[in-house]
Amino acid sequence: MIGRRRFTAQQDYWPAFVDMLTTLVLSIIFLLSVFMLAQFFLSQQITDRDTVLNRLNAQIAELTELLALERAGNRDLQDSISLLQSNLTQAEAARAELQGLLANNEGAASSADNEISVLQGQIADEKRASQRALAQVELLNQQISALRRQIAALEDALNASENRDRESQTKIADLGKRLNVALAQRVQELARYRSDFFGRLREILSQRSDIRVVGDRFVFQSEVLFNSGQADVNPEGQTELDKLAAALIELSGQIPPEIAWVLRVDGHTDARPLSGTGRFRDNWELSSARAISVVKYLIGKGVAPEHLVAAGFGEFQPLEPGDDDTVNARNRRIELKLTER
Repeated sequence: MIGRRRFTAQQDYWPAFVDMLTTLVLSIIFLLSVFMLAQFFLSQQITDRDTVLNRLNAQIAELTELLALERAGNRDLQDSISLLQSNLTQAEAARAELQGLLANNEGAASSADNEISVLQGQIADEKRASQRALAQVELLNQQISALRRQIAALEDALNASENRDRESQTKIADLGKRLNVALAQRVQELARYRSDFFGRLREILSQRSDIRVVGDRFVFQSEVLFNSGQADVNPEGQTELDKLAAALIELSGQIPPEIAWVLRVDGHTDARPLSGTGRFRDNWELSSARAISVVKYLIGKGVAPEHLVAAGFGEFQPLEPGDDDTVNARNRRIELKLTER
Protein backbone atom coordinates (compact mmCIF):
# COMPACT_ATOMS: atom_id res chain seq x y z
CA MET A 1 0.00 0.00 0.00
CA ILE A 2 2.74 2.42 0.97
CA GLY A 3 4.66 1.72 -2.25
CA ARG A 4 1.52 2.20 -4.29
CA ARG A 5 0.83 5.58 -2.68
CA ARG A 6 4.39 6.73 -3.42
CA PHE A 7 4.01 5.70 -6.99
CA THR A 8 0.71 7.58 -7.24
CA ALA A 9 2.27 10.67 -5.71
CA GLN A 10 5.04 10.60 -8.29
CA GLN A 11 2.50 10.28 -11.06
CA ASP A 12 0.63 13.37 -9.76
CA TYR A 13 3.84 15.44 -9.36
CA TRP A 14 5.48 14.98 -12.76
CA PRO A 15 2.56 16.03 -14.98
CA ALA A 16 2.29 19.28 -13.07
CA PHE A 17 6.02 19.78 -13.30
CA VAL A 18 5.96 19.08 -17.04
CA ASP A 19 3.08 21.55 -17.51
CA MET A 20 4.98 24.17 -15.58
CA LEU A 21 8.12 23.63 -17.67
CA THR A 22 6.05 23.78 -20.87
CA THR A 23 4.53 27.07 -19.73
CA LEU A 24 7.97 28.37 -18.85
CA VAL A 25 9.41 27.36 -22.23
CA LEU A 26 6.48 28.95 -24.07
CA SER A 27 6.96 32.12 -22.02
CA ILE A 28 10.65 32.18 -22.92
CA ILE A 29 9.87 31.62 -26.59
CA PHE A 30 7.28 34.43 -26.43
CA LEU A 31 9.77 36.75 -24.80
CA LEU A 32 12.44 35.85 -27.35
CA SER A 33 9.96 36.59 -30.16
CA VAL A 34 9.14 39.91 -28.56
CA PHE A 35 12.86 40.71 -28.27
CA MET A 36 13.48 39.78 -31.89
CA LEU A 37 10.58 41.94 -33.06
CA ALA A 38 11.78 44.78 -30.89
CA GLN A 39 15.30 44.41 -32.28
CA PHE A 40 13.94 44.43 -35.85
CA PHE A 41 11.81 47.47 -35.09
CA LEU A 42 14.75 49.26 -33.51
CA SER A 43 17.00 48.43 -36.50
CA GLN A 44 14.28 49.76 -38.81
CA GLN A 45 14.04 52.94 -36.77
CA ILE A 46 17.81 53.43 -36.84
CA THR A 47 17.80 52.89 -40.63
CA ASP A 48 15.05 55.51 -40.93
CA ARG A 49 17.16 57.91 -38.86
CA ASP A 50 20.12 57.41 -41.24
CA THR A 51 17.81 58.27 -44.13
CA VAL A 52 16.63 61.40 -42.37
CA LEU A 53 20.23 62.43 -41.69
CA ASN A 54 21.05 62.05 -45.40
CA ARG A 55 18.06 64.24 -46.25
CA LEU A 56 19.25 66.85 -43.79
CA ASN A 57 22.62 67.03 -45.59
CA ALA A 58 20.94 67.22 -49.03
CA GLN A 59 18.06 69.58 -48.21
CA ILE A 60 19.42 72.24 -45.89
CA ALA A 61 17.09 74.77 -47.59
CA GLU A 62 14.14 73.04 -45.91
CA LEU A 63 15.52 73.50 -42.41
CA THR A 64 12.27 74.17 -40.62
CA GLU A 65 10.44 71.20 -42.12
CA LEU A 66 13.35 68.83 -41.47
CA LEU A 67 13.52 70.05 -37.89
CA ALA A 68 9.90 69.06 -37.40
CA LEU A 69 10.56 65.64 -38.99
CA GLU A 70 13.56 65.03 -36.76
CA ARG A 71 11.58 65.96 -33.68
CA ALA A 72 8.89 63.47 -34.65
CA GLY A 73 11.53 60.79 -35.30
CA ASN A 74 13.12 61.56 -31.97
CA ARG A 75 9.82 60.99 -30.21
CA ASP A 76 9.35 57.69 -32.05
CA LEU A 77 12.82 56.55 -31.07
CA GLN A 78 12.19 57.49 -27.46
CA ASP A 79 8.98 55.46 -27.58
CA SER A 80 10.93 52.50 -28.97
CA ILE A 81 13.51 52.79 -26.21
CA SER A 82 10.73 52.88 -23.63
CA LEU A 83 9.24 49.75 -25.18
CA LEU A 84 12.63 48.01 -25.10
CA GLN A 85 13.14 48.99 -21.48
CA SER A 86 9.70 47.63 -20.65
CA ASN A 87 10.56 44.36 -22.43
CA LEU A 88 13.86 44.27 -20.57
CA THR A 89 12.05 44.64 -17.27
CA GLN A 90 9.72 41.79 -18.21
CA ALA A 91 12.69 39.64 -19.22
CA GLU A 92 14.40 40.27 -15.91
CA ALA A 93 11.22 39.33 -14.11
CA ALA A 94 11.05 36.10 -16.14
CA ARG A 95 14.65 35.36 -15.25
CA ALA A 96 13.89 35.84 -11.59
CA GLU A 97 10.94 33.49 -11.95
CA LEU A 98 13.16 30.90 -13.63
CA GLN A 99 15.73 31.14 -10.87
CA GLY A 100 13.00 30.60 -8.30
CA LEU A 101 11.77 27.53 -10.16
CA LEU A 102 15.31 26.20 -10.41
CA ALA A 103 15.71 26.52 -6.64
CA ASN A 104 12.70 24.24 -6.15
CA ASN A 105 13.44 21.90 -9.06
CA GLU A 106 17.07 20.83 -9.06
CA GLY A 107 16.36 18.21 -11.68
CA ALA A 108 15.64 20.95 -14.26
CA ALA A 109 18.55 23.21 -13.21
CA SER A 110 20.87 22.40 -16.10
CA SER A 111 18.27 23.08 -18.79
CA ALA A 112 17.06 26.26 -17.08
CA ASP A 113 20.65 27.53 -16.81
CA ASN A 114 21.06 27.15 -20.55
CA GLU A 115 17.84 29.02 -21.15
CA ILE A 116 18.89 31.75 -18.70
CA SER A 117 22.25 32.08 -20.48
CA VAL A 118 20.51 32.48 -23.80
CA LEU A 119 18.09 34.97 -22.28
CA GLN A 120 20.93 36.92 -20.68
CA GLY A 121 22.70 37.07 -24.05
CA GLN A 122 19.52 38.43 -25.63
CA ILE A 123 19.19 40.96 -22.81
CA ALA A 124 22.81 42.06 -23.32
CA ASP A 125 22.18 42.44 -27.05
CA GLU A 126 19.08 44.50 -26.35
CA LYS A 127 21.04 46.69 -23.93
CA ARG A 128 23.73 47.30 -26.58
CA ALA A 129 21.02 48.10 -29.15
CA SER A 130 19.43 50.47 -26.65
CA GLN A 131 22.79 52.19 -26.08
CA ARG A 132 23.32 52.55 -29.84
CA ALA A 133 19.83 54.01 -30.15
CA LEU A 134 20.60 56.48 -27.36
CA ALA A 135 23.81 57.45 -29.16
CA GLN A 136 21.79 58.05 -32.34
CA VAL A 137 19.33 60.17 -30.37
CA GLU A 138 22.18 62.23 -28.93
CA LEU A 139 23.64 62.72 -32.42
CA LEU A 140 20.25 63.78 -33.75
CA ASN A 141 19.85 66.22 -30.86
CA GLN A 142 23.23 67.75 -31.68
CA GLN A 143 22.31 68.08 -35.35
CA ILE A 144 18.95 69.62 -34.41
CA SER A 145 20.78 72.15 -32.24
CA ALA A 146 23.10 72.95 -35.15
CA LEU A 147 20.10 73.39 -37.44
CA ARG A 148 18.48 75.71 -34.92
CA ARG A 149 21.62 77.84 -34.83
CA GLN A 150 21.70 77.95 -38.64
CA ILE A 151 18.02 78.93 -38.74
CA ALA A 152 18.65 81.69 -36.19
CA ALA A 153 21.60 82.96 -38.26
CA LEU A 154 19.47 82.93 -41.42
CA GLU A 155 16.67 84.78 -39.64
CA ASP A 156 19.13 87.41 -38.41
CA ALA A 157 20.51 87.83 -41.93
CA LEU A 158 16.98 88.06 -43.33
CA ASN A 159 15.98 90.68 -40.77
CA ALA A 160 19.10 92.70 -41.57
CA SER A 161 18.36 92.44 -45.30
CA GLU A 162 14.75 93.52 -44.74
CA ASN A 163 15.92 96.50 -42.69
CA ARG A 164 18.37 97.52 -45.43
CA ASP A 165 15.63 97.08 -48.01
CA ARG A 166 13.25 99.30 -46.04
CA GLU A 167 15.97 101.94 -45.70
CA SER A 168 16.69 101.71 -49.44
CA GLN A 169 13.00 102.00 -50.30
CA THR A 170 12.72 105.05 -48.05
CA LYS A 171 15.75 106.65 -49.73
CA ILE A 172 14.40 105.80 -53.19
CA ALA A 173 11.01 107.30 -52.34
CA ASP A 174 12.70 110.44 -51.02
CA LEU A 175 14.89 110.71 -54.12
CA GLY A 176 11.82 110.16 -56.30
CA LYS A 177 10.01 112.99 -54.56
CA ARG A 178 13.01 115.27 -54.95
CA LEU A 179 13.36 114.29 -58.60
CA ASN A 180 9.68 114.96 -59.26
CA VAL A 181 9.96 118.33 -57.57
CA ALA A 182 13.09 119.14 -59.59
CA LEU A 183 11.46 118.01 -62.83
CA ALA A 184 8.36 120.03 -62.06
CA GLN A 185 10.55 123.06 -61.44
CA ARG A 186 12.42 122.46 -64.70
CA VAL A 187 9.15 122.08 -66.58
CA GLN A 188 7.86 125.31 -65.06
CA GLU A 189 11.08 127.11 -65.91
CA LEU A 190 11.03 125.76 -69.46
CA ALA A 191 7.37 126.77 -69.80
CA ARG A 192 8.27 130.28 -68.70
CA TYR A 193 11.14 130.51 -71.21
CA ARG A 194 8.88 129.01 -73.89
CA SER A 195 6.36 131.74 -73.14
CA ASP A 196 9.08 134.38 -73.40
CA PHE A 197 10.31 132.84 -76.67
CA PHE A 198 6.79 132.80 -78.13
CA GLY A 199 6.28 136.38 -77.09
CA ARG A 200 9.54 137.41 -78.69
CA LEU A 201 8.73 135.57 -81.95
CA ARG A 202 5.27 137.14 -82.06
CA GLU A 203 6.89 140.55 -81.88
CA ILE A 204 9.37 139.67 -84.64
CA LEU A 205 6.99 137.86 -87.01
CA SER A 206 3.67 139.53 -86.25
CA GLN A 207 3.59 141.35 -89.60
CA ARG A 208 3.32 138.12 -91.62
CA SER A 209 -0.02 136.39 -92.13
CA ASP A 210 1.61 133.22 -93.42
CA ILE A 211 3.37 132.63 -90.09
CA ARG A 212 0.96 131.71 -87.32
CA VAL A 213 0.72 130.01 -83.93
CA VAL A 214 -1.03 126.63 -83.65
CA GLY A 215 -1.16 125.44 -80.05
CA ASP A 216 2.40 125.44 -78.71
CA ARG A 217 4.03 125.66 -82.19
CA PHE A 218 4.98 128.35 -84.69
CA VAL A 219 3.89 127.35 -88.19
CA PHE A 220 5.69 128.66 -91.32
CA GLN A 221 3.97 127.94 -94.60
CA SER A 222 6.48 126.20 -96.85
CA GLU A 223 6.24 128.96 -99.45
CA VAL A 224 7.76 131.38 -96.91
CA LEU A 225 10.98 129.35 -96.82
CA PHE A 226 11.14 127.19 -99.95
CA ASN A 227 10.31 127.29 -103.64
CA SER A 228 7.93 124.61 -104.91
CA GLY A 229 9.42 121.11 -104.74
CA GLN A 230 12.74 122.44 -103.36
CA ALA A 231 14.49 121.97 -99.99
CA ASP A 232 16.96 124.88 -100.11
CA VAL A 233 15.95 127.94 -98.06
CA ASN A 234 15.13 130.83 -100.43
CA PRO A 235 16.29 134.42 -99.78
CA GLU A 236 12.95 135.47 -98.27
CA GLY A 237 13.07 132.47 -95.93
CA GLN A 238 16.63 133.28 -94.93
CA THR A 239 15.49 136.71 -93.76
CA GLU A 240 12.84 135.16 -91.51
CA LEU A 241 15.20 132.47 -90.21
CA ASP A 242 17.77 135.15 -89.36
CA LYS A 243 15.21 136.69 -87.02
CA LEU A 244 14.47 133.27 -85.56
CA ALA A 245 18.18 132.55 -85.04
CA ALA A 246 18.69 135.85 -83.24
CA ALA A 247 15.79 135.08 -80.91
CA LEU A 248 17.14 131.59 -80.21
CA ILE A 249 20.63 132.85 -79.45
CA GLU A 250 19.19 135.45 -77.07
CA LEU A 251 17.02 132.79 -75.40
CA SER A 252 19.88 130.28 -75.04
CA GLY A 253 21.79 132.86 -73.02
CA GLN A 254 18.87 133.15 -70.58
CA ILE A 255 17.96 129.47 -70.04
CA PRO A 256 20.11 127.82 -67.31
CA PRO A 257 22.45 125.13 -68.70
CA GLU A 258 20.90 122.41 -66.54
CA ILE A 259 17.60 122.67 -68.43
CA ALA A 260 17.68 120.28 -71.42
CA TRP A 261 15.77 122.08 -74.17
CA VAL A 262 15.60 121.81 -77.93
CA LEU A 263 13.86 123.56 -80.81
CA ARG A 264 12.16 120.84 -82.83
CA VAL A 265 11.83 121.56 -86.55
CA ASP A 266 9.11 119.43 -88.19
CA GLY A 267 8.69 119.25 -91.97
CA HIS A 268 5.23 118.53 -93.50
CA THR A 269 3.95 118.26 -97.09
CA ASP A 270 0.53 118.08 -98.70
CA ALA A 271 -1.02 114.79 -99.84
CA ARG A 272 -0.15 115.12 -103.52
CA PRO A 273 2.54 112.57 -104.46
CA LEU A 274 5.79 113.58 -106.14
CA SER A 275 6.62 112.41 -109.64
CA GLY A 276 9.57 110.37 -108.34
CA THR A 277 11.82 111.58 -111.18
CA GLY A 278 13.24 114.62 -109.43
CA ARG A 279 15.64 115.07 -106.55
CA PHE A 280 13.19 113.60 -104.01
CA ARG A 281 11.40 110.33 -104.58
CA ASP A 282 8.48 110.95 -102.18
CA ASN A 283 7.06 113.35 -99.59
CA TRP A 284 9.01 111.66 -96.77
CA GLU A 285 12.31 112.71 -98.33
CA LEU A 286 11.05 116.21 -99.15
CA SER A 287 9.68 116.94 -95.67
CA SER A 288 12.82 115.56 -93.96
CA ALA A 289 15.16 117.50 -96.28
CA ARG A 290 13.34 120.79 -95.62
CA ALA A 291 13.49 120.28 -91.83
CA ILE A 292 17.22 119.50 -92.07
CA SER A 293 17.82 122.57 -94.23
CA VAL A 294 16.21 124.82 -91.59
CA VAL A 295 18.31 123.22 -88.84
CA LYS A 296 21.55 123.58 -90.81
CA TYR A 297 20.77 127.23 -91.64
CA LEU A 298 20.15 128.03 -87.95
CA ILE A 299 23.41 126.29 -87.02
CA GLY A 300 25.18 128.40 -89.60
CA LYS A 301 23.77 131.50 -87.88
CA GLY A 302 25.23 130.50 -84.51
CA VAL A 303 22.51 128.39 -82.88
CA ALA A 304 24.03 125.49 -80.88
CA PRO A 305 23.45 122.15 -82.70
CA GLU A 306 22.60 120.37 -79.42
CA HIS A 307 19.49 122.55 -79.13
CA LEU A 308 18.09 121.59 -82.56
CA VAL A 309 16.16 118.56 -83.83
CA ALA A 310 14.88 117.86 -87.36
CA ALA A 311 12.00 115.52 -88.23
CA GLY A 312 10.04 114.76 -91.40
CA PHE A 313 6.38 113.67 -91.37
CA GLY A 314 5.54 113.63 -95.07
CA GLU A 315 1.81 114.12 -95.72
CA PHE A 316 0.69 112.03 -92.72
CA GLN A 317 0.09 114.81 -90.14
CA PRO A 318 -2.20 117.29 -91.97
CA LEU A 319 -3.64 120.32 -90.23
CA GLU A 320 -6.85 120.07 -92.26
CA PRO A 321 -8.48 117.29 -94.28
CA GLY A 322 -9.17 117.80 -97.97
CA ASP A 323 -7.38 118.12 -101.29
CA ASP A 324 -8.07 121.58 -102.63
CA ASP A 325 -5.37 124.21 -103.17
CA THR A 326 -6.16 126.13 -99.98
CA VAL A 327 -6.00 123.01 -97.76
CA ASN A 328 -2.83 121.78 -99.48
CA ALA A 329 -1.17 125.18 -98.96
CA ARG A 330 -1.97 125.11 -95.24
CA ASN A 331 -0.71 121.55 -94.86
CA ARG A 332 2.64 122.35 -96.54
CA ARG A 333 4.49 123.81 -93.59
CA ILE A 334 7.45 123.93 -91.22
CA GLU A 335 6.56 123.76 -87.51
CA LEU A 336 8.79 125.02 -84.70
CA LYS A 337 8.32 123.79 -81.15
CA LEU A 338 10.40 124.57 -78.05
CA THR A 339 10.39 121.43 -75.91
CA GLU A 340 12.42 119.20 -73.59
CA ARG A 341 15.19 117.01 -74.89
